[in-house]
Amino acid sequence: MATPPAEQPRELSADEDREGEDAEGEDGDEDAEAEGPDPLDAPVPEPPPPSDAKEPEPVPAVLWESESDHLDASVPQAAASAEAEIDPAALDIDAVKVVNRLHQNGHQAYLVGGCVRDLLVGRTPKDFDIATSALPSEVRGIFRNCRLIGRRFRLAHVYFRDGKIIEVSTFRANPITDLDPMEAVPVEERSDDLLIGDDNVFGTAEQDARRRDFTINGLFYDVAEGRVLDFVRGRRDLAERLVRTIGDPERRMREDPVRILRAVRFGSRLEFDIEPRTYAAMEGAVEDLPRCAPPRLLEDTFRILRGGVAAPGLALLFALDALRFLLPPLDTYLKEHGAEGEKTLAAFARAADARVKAGQTLEDAVLLAVLLVPVMGTAPESAPDAPSAVPEAIEALLQEFVRTARLPRRIAERCRMMLLAQATLSGQRRRRGSLGSFRRHPLFNESLTVFACTVEATGQGAAELAAWQSGQAPVLAPGSPAPPGRRRRRRRRGGRGGPGGGSRPAGGGAPGGSPPPG
Repeated sequence: MATPPAEQPRELSADEDREGEDAEGEDGDEDAEAEGPDPLDAPVPEPPPPSDAKEPEPVPAVLWESESDHLDASVPQAAASAEAEIDPAALDIDAVKVVNRLHQNGHQAYLVGGCVRDLLVGRTPKDFDIATSALPSEVRGIFRNCRLIGRRFRLAHVYFRDGKIIEVSTFRANPITDLDPMEAVPVEERSDDLLIGDDNVFGTAEQDARRRDFTINGLFYDVAEGRVLDFVRGRRDLAERLVRTIGDPERRMREDPVRILRAVRFGSRLEFDIEPRTYAAMEGAVEDLPRCAPPRLLEDTFRILRGGVAAPGLALLFALDALRFLLPPLDTYLKEHGAEGEKTLAAFARAADARVKAGQTLEDAVLLAVLLVPVMGTAPESAPDAPSAVPEAIEALLQEFVRTARLPRRIAERCRMMLLAQATLSGQRRRRGSLGSFRRHPLFNESLTVFACTVEATGQGAAELAAWQSGQAPVLAPGSPAPPGRRRRRRRRGGRGGPGGGSRPAGGGAPGGSPPPG
């Protein structure tokens, strides 16, 4: 059963916040300040926009379609009939407009890929893509609310109001060889290096279907006739609930090893099995993962985490021995802790998955932090008195992602700060500064989400979580360490007394003539 999302902390009034700070000034302020800055007091980077969005560049306002009456939204009569293989009501109306306009200009155009797959299995598509015989430049000439993107191959994006984008691609052929799906690769055509370097060879609809990665993603839907076009036996695999490559599995995986991650994501998301020959090819191609562009590996890894299938996805990646290239500290943790480590990491991943499935949008830094909490609890710290309290392996992972995988530095820094906050949230570590100011920290809510996942995964810390969610603060655990550095003398009310204490009101007491509290 999915765990309900954690409650958001109650907003404190100014009086309550001051009361909390005053109370802490009496009981805990002797440890509140020390030499050196608190890492959590550093500037907090803003979160980056979602990196899996279709349009990475700013879109001129003029391109967003606001008056689409010039596009025909009617569904052809054949598709609207009871014999249509997909309910016309389930189709995106703007995608239908694009298909109709392409037809009106003499081009073939079909819905393609994931939207057809999802509709056939009863799921709601994330978006609708179109494949057409029109060249990218011809698509651009047909739609005034369109522009071309892409370097590896050109795609057309057609823009609609509310930020919707319909992606239109031109039919392409396999740039290496256009083989029959079941045909073996001739010996003379085999190569040690099959990575795709050019994917801009135009072709027919059937060639375009066969160049795709998996049979379940190679289905086309003809809106005008209301029928599915299946050139690759994708409907068979949908019925059998299998993820299978189109063509020779070994060759397809070696062409693009990122397909390993895509197969894991589709299998986990749809709860499909991976066809045995495809799985064997995935195992054989794992060693080729380092040859792929690091940003692509990172993005497809995060797509698994963002999709609410982190638990099954990570388990499958670990079984394939792919985690050592994707998330090395997690791989080390699992190999060192065996079955118990797998159980623990799965519990943390399920806690994050539950929130995603409940409709929450968790930023990448939160997802990464949730998975690193169990590793942080077992790895040695970088130094005995390290103020960050983040293990060296975690620091190394974040820095390596920044350097090689182009992980935005702000994601790495936000993740690091969330991990720093966990000891304070759990009541295991005092913090420089008041807990009232901690509650106002820009990453407090995100850090609390990470802590809530920890509570659900471990069953520990429920009282502390409830205290934070109610606007209070937990009682510090006995023996919890103070922040490193020199302690400041406890501040007294009404002035500084005692020898060398500085000036004080006449009469040697607090204002009003009363003696200072003892």
